[in-house]
Amino acid sequence: MSQKIRVGLLFGGKSAEHEVSLQSAKNVFEAIDQDKYEVTLIGIDKTGRWFKQEAAAYLLEADDPKRIRLNVSSSQIHLDPAGGGSPLVVSKVQPAASGPIDVVFPVLHGPFGEDGTVQGLLKMADVPFVGASVLGSAVGMDKDVMKRLLREAELPIPRFLVFYRRQRDSIRFAKVAEELGLPFFVKPANLGSSVGISKVHNEQEFFPALDEALRFDHKAVIEEAIVGREIECAVLGNDDPAASALGEVVPCREFYSYEAKYLDENGALLKIPAELDAATARRIQDLAVQTFRVLCCEGMARVDFFLKASGEIIVNEINTLPGFTRISMYPRLWEASGLPYPALIDRLIELALERSERDRSLKTRYLES
Repeated sequence: MSQKIRVGLLFGGKSAEHEVSLQSAKNVFEAIDQDKYEVTLIGIDKTGRWFKQEAAAYLLEADDPKRIRLNVSSSQIHLDPAGGGSPLVVSKVQPAASGPIDVVFPVLHGPFGEDGTVQGLLKMADVPFVGASVLGSAVGMDKDVMKRLLREAELPIPRFLVFYRRQRDSIRFAKVAEELGLPFFVKPANLGSSVGISKVHNEQEFFPALDEALRFDHKAVIEEAIVGREIECAVLGNDDPAASALGEVVPCREFYSYEAKYLDENGALLKIPAELDAATARRIQDLAVQTFRVLCCEGMARVDFFLKASGEIIVNEINTLPGFTRISMYPRLWEASGLPYPALIDRLIELALERSERDRSLKTRYLES
């Protein structure tokens, strides 16, 4: 029997999406083929400390999305590049018995995990990892930069404005409403899972919404509210990405909030596949792949769209590390496309190893042959 591939499952983190990450990690760990992979669970607490977790008790209140939390162990670890560029996960006392990790599967959402920070650390340590690399992760996380690149590529996006914290007292509600119309959304530029997002209908709601967004980031994106169906597409691949079947989110609340996504199974109706004519579905899938490429993504991403009654398609955003919870769209869309959860994990790991091998072929020393 061939040796198992050693996978480091990295989860938790300092982001406001910490609990979502724990739910995603639980699902990935339960779905991964234990006969093919030897999994090392690596939990990051809310202060940024890394711990090697025991499979029997790495989460507390694991079945309750509102109370789930990391069971912090006493085995604090760090990444240590060993001979031949093969990293060891080590404790303060001794190396892990399993030895080198072959590939890391980051199941981290939001800042300090989905924004290129962890990706840069792993790349410096020469560790293969699942998902987008540094640039794609950073661009995909920053809604301001993301939208400007999509606009430059002439892809359809909502109208938007961006303000920094230092501009807070000079922002005028009337000017924003004149440019974007009412209602509009106020969002932190660098966050996901609908954390810190507010829908603003009037001036009384505006500054509380702005302050809420600026609690989570130094800049806020203010975006027009698009009236239309919410359609999502999963993308998978490196140089030749493929688009999944499409899904539709029908929120039961005013918008697809954090609670609707992760806490309330009845917060939204997910239609998979979405009821669309073939031509419209193909246009959305093509736009998903274009968005993936324009934003320098690799491995995986979920691209979210609005479909207006007129047939116009608007790119809302991309998520380079989409949720893997039991009600998350990304794995469900691929399952509907004929790729079940365990096979999806296999493919993501294959893509990570392929990219690492490709990157190692690049010359890094100019003056040496």
